[in-house]
Amino acid sequence: MRLPLLFVLATVVIDAMGIGLIMPIMPDLIRDVRGGDLAEAALWGGILSTAFAVMQFLCAPVIGNLSDSFGRRPVMLVSLFAMMLDYLVMAVAGSIWLLLAARVVGGITASTQATASAWVADMSAPERRATNFGLVGAAFGAGFVLGPLLGGALGELGTRAPFYAAALLVAANFLLGLAVMPETVTQDRRRRFTWARANPLGALRQMTRLPGIAPLLAAYFLYSVALYVYPAIWPYFTQERFGWTPRTIGLSLGLFGVAMALVQGGLIRVVLRRLGERRTVVWGQVFDMGTFALLAFITSGTAALILTPLAALGAVVSPALQGIMSRKVGDDAQGELQGVLTSVHALSMIASPLLMASVFSAFTRADAPVHLPGAPFLVSILLLAAGLALFARSRSSVA
Repeated sequence: MRLPLLFVLATVVIDAMGIGLIMPIMPDLIRDVRGGDLAEAALWGGILSTAFAVMQFLCAPVIGNLSDSFGRRPVMLVSLFAMMLDYLVMAVAGSIWLLLAARVVGGITASTQATASAWVADMSAPERRATNFGLVGAAFGAGFVLGPLLGGALGELGTRAPFYAAALLVAANFLLGLAVMPETVTQDRRRRFTWARANPLGALRQMTRLPGIAPLLAAYFLYSVALYVYPAIWPYFTQERFGWTPRTIGLSLGLFGVAMALVQGGLIRVVLRRLGERRTVVWGQVFDMGTFALLAFITSGTAALILTPLAALGAVVSPALQGIMSRKVGDDAQGELQGVLTSVHALSMIASPLLMASVFSAFTRADAPVHLPGAPFLVSILLLAAGLALFARSRSSVA
C-alpha cells in the first residue's frame, strides 16, 4: 500500500499547491498579459481565485460520484493528465481570458481531493479512517506551504517558470500513478452515476437524508469558514497590528502550514487514541476558540509568531469530523461524501474572505467606532460556538 498511498498523498499535495502556486506571481503575471496598474491586477487576481474556488465547489461532487461509478484510478489519472495540460496552457497564455479559462479548468482538476479521500476510506478499516484522513490533511497542509514557496522561488526566473515546473511535477506523479495505483472500487461497491446526485445541491440533499449528517455538515462548514480567517486576513492583520513585512508574513504562514501538516500527519493519532473522535472535535474547537481570543487582542508580534504554529493544534477537528461522517455512509458512497465535503470546503473559501475582509475593514477604517484589527478572530469564535452547538445535535453514536 505504500507506493499507492504515496501517489494519492502526492496528488493531494499537488492539488493544494494549485491554490498557492500562482499567488506570489499573480500581480506580475496579470500585468504581463493585460497591462494596467496594481489595483487592476488585484481585481483580476480576485476574479481568478474566485473562479478556481467556485469550480471546486461545483465539480467536487461530480468528481466524487464519478469515482464511485467508474473507479478511483481512472478519475485521478485523467484529472492529473488534464492538470498537466492546464499548467502548460498557463505557461504560454497571452491573454487574461485564457488565464481565466485555465483557472476554471484548474479548479475542476484540483477537485480530486475528494477521490483521494475516498480511496483512503476504501483502504482503511472504519476505526482507522479518521487517523488516515489526517494524512490527507497533512498532505494538503504540505501543499499549502509548498505552493507559495515554489511559486515565489521559481518566479524569480520569470512569471511562467512555476507553471512549467508544476507541469513536470504533475507528469511525474501521473506516471507513478499509472504504474502503482490499484483500483479499490470493486463491483459490489460500484454505484450508477446520476446527475441528480452528482450536482452540489443534489449530492448535499442525498447526504442530509442520512440521520445525523446535516448538523455535522453544517458544523464542518462553520469550522472551515472560521479557520480560513488565517489566509483571509492574516497579511492585512499583521501589517496593521505589527507592521510585518511580506517576508515575515510568509514565514508565519509557512510555520502554520508545517505545523498543521505535523498535527494531521502524526499528533492526531495520539489525540484520537486518547480522546476518541467526538471529544477530539469538541476539544479541538475549544482550543481554537482560545487561540482566536488571544489573537484578537494581542499586541506583540513575537507572541503572535509563537502562537501561529500552536494555532495549528486545532487542526485535529477536520479529520475527526470526516471520520464520524464516513462511518455514517455506505462503502458505495464514500466518493460522494468526500465530494460534498470538498464542495463545502470550497464554499468556505469563497465565503470566509468576503466575511473576514468586511469585518476587518469595518474595524480598521478611519471612522471605525473601535479600532480592532483582530475583530475577525472574534467572528471566528462565534462561528465555532455555533458549530459546536450543531455538533451536539448530531446524535452521533461514535465514541
